Amino acid sequence: MLPDPRVIQLVMTLRGAGISDSRVLAAIERTPRDLFVPQGFADHAYDNRALPIDCGQTISQPFVVAAMTQALEVDDRCKVLEIGTGSGYQAAVLARLARRVYTVERYRTLSKTAEARFAEVKLTNVVTKVADGNEGWPEQAPFDRIIVTAAAPVKPDLLLDQLKVGGIAVAPVDKGEGLQALMRYERTHEGIEEEALFDVRFVPLIKGVARAL
Repeated sequence: MLPDPRVIQLVMTLRGAGISDSRVLAAIERTPRDLFVPQGFADHAYDNRALPIDCGQTISQPFVVAAMTQALEVDDRCKVLEIGTGSGYQAAVLARLARRVYTVERYRTLSKTAEARFAEVKLTNVVTKVADGNEGWPEQAPFDRIIVTAAAPVKPDLLLDQLKVGGIAVAPVDKGEGLQALMRYERTHEGIEEEALFDVRFVPLIKGVARAL
């Protein structure tokens, strides 16, 4: 089968934008983004932009997915926690790099749809849960890596408490005046080191499980 020219173009765009990790680019290339977007947006699946999905949520811009994944430095020994399953696309990319991905979603509809997509692309190392993402997944902690795909109002200390020493987390965090920064955290024996990577725009991280949908 010939490679999809849209996928090749997307990978070239990401490389030109500074995504240099060949494993991340390969994971993007092997993950069919058109499967993770609503049918009405299939023609735009490989555009480098965010798209709307059900429940008022979004599937992130491919550059943001790739940049967050690259910042995590995931390898095949890593146990990863994702907060905000959404379409399942970010978890699917991570699953091609990590030992296991635990992903939490507050909307049951999104979680079930993502589960079906993971099965369709034959990913067996993703575990889903419908719960309040603010609380993480304490029964499975600690984690080697944590990724948050919704903007926390402040530094997500409760989630960072579930990170192993030597572990890395990435999360968008509000910095006031409607702006958000993508933060990279690393747990050391002395505490948490943090670094702001770049400005982003994510839906807010909301407490609780959705009553409907």
